[in-house]
Formats: sequence, C-alpha cells, structure tokens
Amino acid sequence: MAKVIDRKSLDKIASSVGGLLAVGLLIAGALMTWAYSFTNDQVKTQLLAQQIFLPAAGTGGLTSLPAADQTIVAKYAGEQVVNGRQAEVFADHYIAVHLRGIGKGMTYSQASTASMAAPTDTALAGEVQTLFRGETLRGMLLNAYAFWQIGQIVLIASYVAYLGAVLFLLLTLLGFRHGRRQA
Repeated sequence: MAKVIDRKSLDKIASSVGGLLAVGLLIAGALMTWAYSFTNDQVKTQLLAQQIFLPAAGTGGLTSLPAADQTIVAKYAGEQVVNGRQAEVFADHYIAVHLRGIGKGMTYSQASTASMAAPTDTALAGEVQTLFRGETLRGMLLNAYAFWQIGQIVLIASYVAYLGAVLFLLLTLLGFRHGRRQA
C-alpha cells in the first residue's frame, strides 16, 4: 500500500522547491544583468574608438538626406555614435542612403560584377571601392546594433527573472508559514 504524505511534509517539499526556484531565478537574473552590462560596455567601447559622429543639425550631411531619413537622423544630430540605436540609424539612414547614390542603386556585388566586365572603367572601379568600404562599415555598425539589441532583450529578461524570484520567494515563505500551522 502506498504511503500517504501528510500536508505538513507536502508544504515543506513544495516550499523547498519554491526556494530553490527563487535562488535559481536570482542567479539567472544576475547572469543576465552581467550579460547586458558586458554587451552594452563592449558595444560602447568599440564604437567610441571609431569616433563616428552623426551629421550636425543644419549641415549638408543632414539636409541632403531624404525627408524620412533626415527625421530619423536628426534625433541624434551631431552626436557621437556610442550605442546600438545610433549605430543602426547611422548605418541604415545615413550610410545606406549615400551608398545608393554612389552605386546608382547597385549593391557592391552588382557594381563589382559590372567593374570586372569593364576593367578599364576607372570611375566604376572607384565606386566599387567606395561601396565596399561603405558596406563594410555599415555591416560592422549593424553587428554592433545587433549585439546591443540582444543586450537590451537580456536586460528585460533579467527583470522578469528577478520578478519571478521575488514571487517564488514570497510563495516559499507563505508555504513554510502554512506548513507550521498544520497539525
């Protein structure tokens, strides 16, 4: 015949499991907070070293952009690129716009193919080099943006883990309290 667990023992077991879950969530939250801090610091350090600045308000670098891009870039006018959001804005709303103009709508790959077909066209070869450099910088900035964004998501997840830890800790304490009241 199966042994029946009394209510007091069941409360102790459930409360202990809840306590372990609270500790686990606290550890997870701490690790995620560290991950957020690490990614944020790395992105900032790397971007600061590049010394990239968005065009200042009222300058040709800003006013020459299409209206939609101009509005987005203007939020950060004159600022140094130090975080993922600024890197994404600079890459997608400044560099990409200029690259479309330089390549006359062609991507680096398309311009490179055209340049190989016309090896004596030095103007096209120059455009290919500019497109290559621009796309390389744009890709690096978008990688910085991606890591920064992952850090932002991890920060939110750490808040959820901390909230869960507090909830389990509260339930654990209530469970032990309830267990002591049982006969």
